[in-house]
Amino acid sequence: MDKEVVELKLLSLQRCIQRIKDKTPSDPEILSENFDLQDIIVLNLQRAVQISIDIATHILSDTSRVPSSMSEAFLLLAKENIISKDMAENMSKSVGLRNIAVHEYTSLDWDIVHAVALHHVDDFVYFGREISEWVSHKS
Repeated sequence: MDKEVVELKLLSLQRCIQRIKDKTPSDPEILSENFDLQDIIVLNLQRAVQISIDIATHILSDTSRVPSSMSEAFLLLAKENIISKDMAENMSKSVGLRNIAVHEYTSLDWDIVHAVALHHVDDFVYFGREISEWVSHKS
């Protein structure tokens, strides 16, 4: 595992998180009517999920474990005691939102996107912390 690669990905993840926090309106109706906010928030949620997957698979490349799906990558990190089981489950759920956003964009429920952006974006913050702690102990 290349520590610098992980650290750069964590910085990118932080930027996505900040954009989501900066642009998420307090009222879900504003999001449902503002196409620019929709694009900014969904794009950064997609990026946050993808960066997290990239981090997971990069770390797993040093193990004998090969995930069969994007969501399994997080579960394998938990089995390797790199992140907590709860974190793995939360991050696995985020893959579902990413898949809907990428493949079925027109069917997105903006109330759900708003709730995720407002109440669950910190899952990415905590994921980043758990990864950072693991990397610092690994060095």
